[in-house]
Amino acid sequence: MAAGPAGEAPLRRGWTTGACATAAAKAAYSALLTGKFPDPVAIILPKGERPSFSLAIETLGEDFARAGIVKDAGDDPDVTHGALVIVTLRRCEAGAGVIFRAGGGVGTVTKPGLPVEVGEPAINPAPRRMMIAEIESLARVHGEPGDIEIEISVPGGEGLAQKTWNPRLGILGGISILGTTGVVIPYSCSAWIHSIHRGIDVARATGLEHLAGCTGSTSESAVQAMYGLSDGAMLDMGDFAGGMLKYLKLNPVPRLTIGGGFGKLAKLAQGHLDLHSGRSQVDFDWLARQMETVAAPSEICQKAKEANTANEVLEIARTENLPLADHVASLALETTVKVLEGVTIQLEVLIFDRKGVLSGRSGQA
Repeated sequence: MAAGPAGEAPLRRGWTTGACATAAAKAAYSALLTGKFPDPVAIILPKGERPSFSLAIETLGEDFARAGIVKDAGDDPDVTHGALVIVTLRRCEAGAGVIFRAGGGVGTVTKPGLPVEVGEPAINPAPRRMMIAEIESLARVHGEPGDIEIEISVPGGEGLAQKTWNPRLGILGGISILGTTGVVIPYSCSAWIHSIHRGIDVARATGLEHLAGCTGSTSESAVQAMYGLSDGAMLDMGDFAGGMLKYLKLNPVPRLTIGGGFGKLAKLAQGHLDLHSGRSQVDFDWLARQMETVAAPSEICQKAKEANTANEVLEIARTENLPLADHVASLALETTVKVLEGVTIQLEVLIFDRKGVLSGRSGQA
């Protein structure tokens, strides 16, 4: 459980739609192979955790098996908290591998710029990998080829999706099946910022001179590998750039690297210190103006303005060999310098793409 602010009870973690779908898929495939549904069903998450899930639905037919799990988001109830995630499995032709289908209430991707191809069901890469791993593991145990169609449905998902960014992103027909770790960490702002402050305190007390604050796991891994930083030097900044920088102004260190994805650091470049999607949005008009600043032709600026995601804008700039990411990194650095005014810290901003490849940088740490 995540620690709450002083005097508050710990916050209860929950599970992503991806974790629920993985557990339901494992239960359904087990029933298809053995005639029995495991209940509860345990799965292995990317970080090695082994949660168990109770089944809300189990149906075994002649050529299919179906299992359903109610999503519990813990103490961070989101739009999909309480949703029923149903997985229906069918065998398919030899050599097909694992095929994913969108059932009722699960969206289909219709625009580029997302981690899933256009035309594919909106099931993100990490949940796909989790489900494939469980299917392949069971297939090996039972001597099966593992050629399976996985159809995921969420009753009422199309209505739930209207409360999300899916329509804007071109994900039509329902929600997305999400989650990189399988775990929903309770979103307590004060607790998170408190943990950043304690990380700075410990780093200073142990004599660490170069710290890094990153927006997510991809940029964190990239920055840590780039500089060979210890775990203690990695501040869990997340969306709270302001919380980190304001504390560092009072408690400075010699060197700081800020790392993140293009969309998050574009917000920092605009002057936003809270990078959460619910409190600051990617401004495509602003990105189009930055394209113009780096000498993009008018038609390319218009493409940026009409883009679906910030990463799509980054890819457009890459294709045109425009130094947009470097420019945005320099503006993000300017925001950082303003917050830290009067304090001497060697600063650097690094922008990474979804694969952890360095796309832009400014400053030097």
